[in-house]
Amino acid sequence: MDDVFSKAPVPKAYMHLALPVVLGMVSSMVYNLADTFFVAKTGDANLVAGVALGAPLFTFMLAVGDIFGLGGSALISRLLGTGDQAQVRRLSSFCLYASVIISLVITALMLIFEQPILTLLGATAATRADAAGFYRMLVGGAVFIIVSFVPGNIIRTEGLAKQSMITTICGTVLAIILDPIFLFVFNWGAAGVGLANVIGFALNTGMLLWFTKRQSQYLSISPRVAKASKSALLAILAIGIPASLTNFMQSFGMMILNQQLAGYGANAVATMGIAQKIYSVVMLVMVGFAFGAQPLIGYNFGAKAHKRLREILRFDFKVELGYALVVAVILIVIARPLVAAFMADPKIVAMGSEMLRALLMTTPAVGAILVFTTVFQSTGQAIGALVLSISRQGVVFALAVFLMAHWWAYTGVIFAQVAADVVTCAIGWWLYKVTQNRLYQ
Repeated sequence: MDDVFSKAPVPKAYMHLALPVVLGMVSSMVYNLADTFFVAKTGDANLVAGVALGAPLFTFMLAVGDIFGLGGSALISRLLGTGDQAQVRRLSSFCLYASVIISLVITALMLIFEQPILTLLGATAATRADAAGFYRMLVGGAVFIIVSFVPGNIIRTEGLAKQSMITTICGTVLAIILDPIFLFVFNWGAAGVGLANVIGFALNTGMLLWFTKRQSQYLSISPRVAKASKSALLAILAIGIPASLTNFMQSFGMMILNQQLAGYGANAVATMGIAQKIYSVVMLVMVGFAFGAQPLIGYNFGAKAHKRLREILRFDFKVELGYALVVAVILIVIARPLVAAFMADPKIVAMGSEMLRALLMTTPAVGAILVFTTVFQSTGQAIGALVLSISRQGVVFALAVFLMAHWWAYTGVIFAQVAADVVTCAIGWWLYKVTQNRLYQ
């Protein structure tokens, strides 16, 4: 482990940790595209819209998992850098069981308040039945979805990125196999899509726990050792809550966007759902590189290896911005045929290609935002992590979408993310420069 984190050349160490995460993200991306493809092939715009309306629910569950997944992994990576292995064992178990308890509470609350939540998500009379079927399946399997993000993040702090990738790929492949069976053989509609998701995550979670128990040197899943001191819990929450807010804000942003687009019909909501799934081709890989490098950043920060930390961050920026620019340009050029592969309706192709190009315009800025975010999380800079978490798809996006919708109607809605990305990147750069001295003390 020490050889990878502290001695291997930076590009080699970076890719050793990041590439398995990227490949895991790519498998998720393949599922997202396959899922959208299968749903779109039903030709039912209400079904497509119903599943798209449920997307913020999944993002919400990801956010909950990130409280102890990213919060715990950020602290554990620093503790491994300082050599405090006893506390690593206690905290890894604590984070796992804390996420189980929270997921069960959330399941109960979301079942009780199903109807108002569906309304908040933007469900209409036409889309409510499909949205409800998808919603109930995801809520029923929330424990598998939420809990999977905890060991999935934490085992990477020990260098077990390949194992995390394997579990993601296996769960994704199973979901891809089940999706068309549930849709076209059993005719279960949106509920079938939700069930395929849940079964895939159940396999993912089970495999992650098995790998942690069998192959980890320092981590634990034993409830007997689960313990967190007050200071450790606060350190986890100081990073975990901002990390969680990033995804809460994504759910919030998606809900606002769907509500604004709902006024232009179910086709507009469905088309944005397709455009966002294609956009994930870029985003998930970028997220994979950013969060794959996070344990490397945290370990070297904890070990006070300042020169190596500088090299890691320089390489991280090069990878994120270079990849974002190249892939975004390619997808902008082929936007129309990409959208047409999902739904061939000329109006949807025209709307979807415009939406996709708008999303891709500021992709390099998003790459920089991801680096800033992971640096703040990995080094325990809670304020920087908090500010960025509520900006891009939260406060800044909300202001952008309402103002631009007022000024430019439909065009303003679909280009609001561009404005939010530019402003958030500027905020992130300023915070990074202000707090840079703390990185090398």
